[in-house]
Amino acid sequence: MSATSTEPSPRRDGSAPSSQTTPFDAVLLVSFGGPEAPDEVMPFLERVTRGRGVPPERLAEVAEHYHHFGGRSPINDQNREFIAALRADFDARGIDLPVYWGNRNSEPFLADTLAAMRDDGVTRAAAFVTSAYSSYSGCRQYRENLADAVAEVDRAPQLDKLRHYFDHPGFVRANADALAEAWSRLPAEQRDGAVVAFVTHSIPTAMEDTAGPDGGAYTAQHLAAADAIVADLRTRGIDVGEADLVFCSRSGPPHVPWLEPDVNDYLTEAHDKGTPAVVLAPIGFVSDHMEVVFDLDTEAAETAADLGLRLERAGTAGTHPAFVAAVADLLLERAAVERGQAPTRAAASPLGPSHDVCPAGCCRNLRQERPARCGRD
Repeated sequence: MSATSTEPSPRRDGSAPSSQTTPFDAVLLVSFGGPEAPDEVMPFLERVTRGRGVPPERLAEVAEHYHHFGGRSPINDQNREFIAALRADFDARGIDLPVYWGNRNSEPFLADTLAAMRDDGVTRAAAFVTSAYSSYSGCRQYRENLADAVAEVDRAPQLDKLRHYFDHPGFVRANADALAEAWSRLPAEQRDGAVVAFVTHSIPTAMEDTAGPDGGAYTAQHLAAADAIVADLRTRGIDVGEADLVFCSRSGPPHVPWLEPDVNDYLTEAHDKGTPAVVLAPIGFVSDHMEVVFDLDTEAAETAADLGLRLERAGTAGTHPAFVAAVADLLLERAAVERGQAPTRAAASPLGPSHDVCPAGCCRNLRQERPARCGRD
């Protein structure tokens, strides 16, 4: 698949962007990427893990996750669906900007997309990253890849990354609706004593220590999002009781400490304590990535079945209208800021809205210093 397979939606009359989106003349969806055929799996994984010291046996193990689904990651199809929903929302709100799509680790590659944007006359784009939280792998590495792509493309458009949205009301509402639906699937007699496990991708503890401007932001933002989701449910008369943050998808060398508990260990401990049911809420993922469909729907489900533990899995934000609308909200908010205005910046947690421009030293690269876009360094 080439970058041009996601044709931008052109302005119908060829006019300049409306004043509400000035100074932006396009939106760029920036995502992780994934293989779309079996022969793409290992090249994709090698790109993802280059320089990280991931053992070959771990790569082979993860490759089997993809081959379990025919060698195709769900993420690219989900991005296509999200872009279609985003364009429909833009049309309904009178936002007449084209939407482009570039991946870090698979086609359409970012550099190819930036070249296409330049050729289409785009000069400045708002970049929406499909990662809601602060960490090196969830933010700065994306900014480094944007810098790589800009360096590769002559006269590349200026890029401005939209802020983190872990506690944007639209993201919170989408996840709250999904959790409410999953909770409702529990038999009434199991809800008393059931627990919710908010799930996200584990990262090395050293990465957590440098997440955000002052460290610790990755966990803090997840806890803030979880609290906001639980608070949303309480306004509907739904009390989910105990809720915890757990992790999945550890992939580094065994001697390197990563955030815990692992979801499978958590399920075992829940069973041992007599917990009647667990609901997994994968708030660390914006759609049903491979980590969700394999690590949770396959591995964690097998763990629960072996234990005889009732398990439900909530949906991800995906194309929920509130989440899709949040992108337009963030776009219009940032456009107003760039015009020197002071727009309302919605946030559903005490942490408040995240920064627009990453401060110097934010989410540092612990392996080497590399250029990054959309930040102070």
